[in-house]
Amino acid sequence: MLRWTVHLEGGPRRVNHAAVAVGHKVYSFGGYCSGEDYETLRQIDVHVFNTVSLRWTKLPPVRTGGREHAREVPYMRYGHTAVLVEETVLIWGGRNDTEGACNVLYAFDVSQHRWFTPKISGTVPGARDGHSACVLGKAMYIFGGYEQLVRNLSDLVCLWLVSQGTPARWRDFHSATIIGTKMFVFGGRADRFGPFHSNNEIYCNKIKIFDTETNCWLNTPSAQLLPEGRRSHSAFAYNGELYIFGGYNARLDRHFNDLWKFNPEAFSWKKVEPKGKGPCPRRRQCCCMVGDRIILFGGTSPCPEQGMGDEFNLMDHSDLYLLDFSPNLKTLCKLAVIQYSLEQSGLPHDIR
Repeated sequence: MLRWTVHLEGGPRRVNHAAVAVGHKVYSFGGYCSGEDYETLRQIDVHVFNTVSLRWTKLPPVRTGGREHAREVPYMRYGHTAVLVEETVLIWGGRNDTEGACNVLYAFDVSQHRWFTPKISGTVPGARDGHSACVLGKAMYIFGGYEQLVRNLSDLVCLWLVSQGTPARWRDFHSATIIGTKMFVFGGRADRFGPFHSNNEIYCNKIKIFDTETNCWLNTPSAQLLPEGRRSHSAFAYNGELYIFGGYNARLDRHFNDLWKFNPEAFSWKKVEPKGKGPCPRRRQCCCMVGDRIILFGGTSPCPEQGMGDEFNLMDHSDLYLLDFSPNLKTLCKLAVIQYSLEQSGLPHDIR
């Protein structure tokens, strides 16, 4: 019984941020909000959402104690990625209005709330934003993205691995999700005439698969029913299936709030209609899985008077939604009390 169960307002207003779930908490890093100052360099901010108490907190800035230690703390950015490896969050890429794109790898120790720059070897990928990053075991796979004044990318690196086979088309603001030992790439923005932007955008709606065991891109069959191509959507895996939500297609001039499910075994898509009231159409939101629940927050949408299109007249969100794959009886009872405006004075305090 898939259902939107919680809607909260008043969280951090963020777009193009990055987040990971650690236990019952969600850590959100950076992003931007229209009207804020992103030319002054400052530490990236970290907001934490507790999925038990349903409350946000903001971590205090890290004391660096000198220029050398200051370099180990990432500056405020957007379009970056965050992944979790054991108890460490890895932040890579993204850009700032002053510094441009970045290719330094930063690590955040969740248990100590401490930043450091891990030692790496090999050729470091070029600075970019709008790429994807996902983890299998202790390996982080980075694909695609955008290098300013250069091109959209179709390279794949695994701290750092060179792939074989015909890669997915160059793209940015796509999604890449690990299911088993395979990486499933969907969506993103490409260009009809190659890796350079010519205002002839393409929004691919076909799945491309990378096999991490053979380090090869696979040839994939075609599916009959397909979601619209899009960028800046959310993607996650649950019970061996891929889900996508929301996003934006400039050729259609349309934002989405639909939910689709992809079955890798049948290689088929199905549109999913959860119960409850879900988010409005949006893009560049974050979503994380905690147990059987998806926590989705932030992003940006057209202003209400503009309809569901409009690339530029946007409003940024500070809301949060919970999508529950298996709501328990307690949750369903609370929803019924709200839906039917039942008397609450006799209920325990924590329920109220």
